[in-house]
Amino acid sequence: MENTLKTLRAEQGWSQAALGEQLEISRQSVNAIETGRYDPSLPLAFKIARLFGKPIEEIFSED
Repeated sequence: MENTLKTLRAEQGWSQAALGEQLEISRQSVNAIETGRYDPSLPLAFKIARLFGKPIEEIFSED
């Protein structure tokens, strides 16, 4: 799954650690999602979408 999380995070000026704190996950988990090594659970994907005020489909897409 591809995603735009890194771009969205950078636009906000947040570090991976800062984003992780807001999502209640580790910085390592944020990195794994950004690099495509880990696909978030559906509840986490919804939480990410709410945080950025975007539909899930604008953040995550199939390869």
